[in-house]
Amino acid sequence: MRRNTMWRLIAVLLAAFVAAGCTTAPAPAAAPSEAGEAAAPAGEQVLLRLATVSEPSTLDPNLAEDNYSITPIEQMFLGLTNINNETAEIEPELAESWSVSEDGTVWTFNLRQDAMWSDGNPVTAHDVEYSAKRAVMPETASPYAYVLYIIKNAAAINQTAVPTDTYDIDTLGVRAIDDYTVEFTLEAPAAYFGSISSMWTLRPVPSWAIEEFGDAWTDPANIVVSGPYKLAEWRPGEKLIYEKNPDYFNADEVQIDRVEMSLITDQFTEVALYESGDLDVAGESASSLPAEEVARIMADPTLSAEFHQGPRASTTYVGFTMTKPPFDNVLVRKAFSAAIDRETMVRDVVGSGVPATQFAPPGIFGAPDPEVGIGFDPEQAKAWLAEAGFPDGAGFPTVTYRYFANSLEEALAQALQAMWKETLNVDVQIEAQEFPVFLAGTNPDVPVEEMPEMWRLGWGADYPDENNWVYEVFHCTDSQNRPRAACTEADEKAKQAAVETDPEVRKQLYAEVEQLMFGEEVRVAPYYHRGFTILTKPYVTRAYPTFAPVNWDTWRIER
Repeated sequence: MRRNTMWRLIAVLLAAFVAAGCTTAPAPAAAPSEAGEAAAPAGEQVLLRLATVSEPSTLDPNLAEDNYSITPIEQMFLGLTNINNETAEIEPELAESWSVSEDGTVWTFNLRQDAMWSDGNPVTAHDVEYSAKRAVMPETASPYAYVLYIIKNAAAINQTAVPTDTYDIDTLGVRAIDDYTVEFTLEAPAAYFGSISSMWTLRPVPSWAIEEFGDAWTDPANIVVSGPYKLAEWRPGEKLIYEKNPDYFNADEVQIDRVEMSLITDQFTEVALYESGDLDVAGESASSLPAEEVARIMADPTLSAEFHQGPRASTTYVGFTMTKPPFDNVLVRKAFSAAIDRETMVRDVVGSGVPATQFAPPGIFGAPDPEVGIGFDPEQAKAWLAEAGFPDGAGFPTVTYRYFANSLEEALAQALQAMWKETLNVDVQIEAQEFPVFLAGTNPDVPVEEMPEMWRLGWGADYPDENNWVYEVFHCTDSQNRPRAACTEADEKAKQAAVETDPEVRKQLYAEVEQLMFGEEVRVAPYYHRGFTILTKPYVTRAYPTFAPVNWDTWRIER
């Protein structure tokens, strides 16, 4: 009963927000901002001081896949549309308006004519077309290209073997009709394409800068942007500095002139810097403060008044390398999933969020209700492992669980290690890596012998629809498919649901897909839906979005 109550609560909270997200992962870094540095008085430069636990892996919209990259990209590059941080509604951004054909397969976007690149060039429909084509070209190796597979011929082009085969990029279903009108032709009707049009992968990029500087086009000296902020300085291992872009079409409405993001090793240090007045916000990057700190914060009259919490449309999971023994045996995967005490993980280790057995959280269209998947069941876990040929863990090889270096993730890894030992009597080695190295090491292109047997990842919604969860994350061919699952009935049902127009049929299909993927095949073992716990100074006015990266241009600092 307690669990059902928690589900209903988070569903209500999620319904009140709604917007976009990505692959999630806290990782470490270092260095506080200068001691005693404070936001400037009125009339002078307005400064916002934040922290991040990892540097961006890229600032190229076509290449981004993690929150630490997507957050600054959100500030620097315009999307065709935007998901409002407060209302979660799709709203105009680069596109002033759009229309959809009667059959739902042709989307036409009419662009504003006052949007400029920071080098003085206008942002045009040709830039949108260039970016869409660049994202889909296999040579680009965009990790999010699969999100665009709903565009006509995108999948066929992106899955072409390069350089062995050839393709015609002009067959992609995107064209600039004129300088300020761009048209997308889809493979099938997709009501969620409006949300996809807000995503970083589809944001226009400056072709001339890319052609001139190559991979270095996003360096501070070279970067050309269209959004409210521009990267001014990057001090590796210390901080990133963003400054207001004077060429942004709505620059007069951007109040904060400068944003400094300090890289801070752990969250205890981050909280200490917040308390000393060196940060204006704490917990933003990791979306959660240490459980030990939350209890202290809630007992403090000042800090408790600055404390904010709520749901994130984000799920943390244990991934299995399904082509590597012993996790090529579904009974082993089931046993390891059933041995995770999710309630204890959330209560004693994380300190926020909701235990999870399915992938998509409440508030996502198509998320199963009631929940599906495998819950904590020690006896069943033992039985499954015995059936797999390892009674009471006898003969089970030592396996590795890999995670990214971070104090919370270390605590979670240790808790999982202990649970698997206690219930299954197996030895699991835990291994930490810095986030960029870790993420690259779970790529499906990595030789299986170099892969760990298990690994930690998470997913945050790019838009509030199950398509963004089961299809775009786990489909056997039309996603990254990090678990390396073979194609099954689940993949066919996910593909069917993606183009189904009847909402009730879609919901039923997605419930079946979730049960197949996580209750029967166990491609991964979800174990909690994340919440956020954030400290914000009272002079900062801002939103706390459930899905979308934050928009700094909407924040205000008033002392």
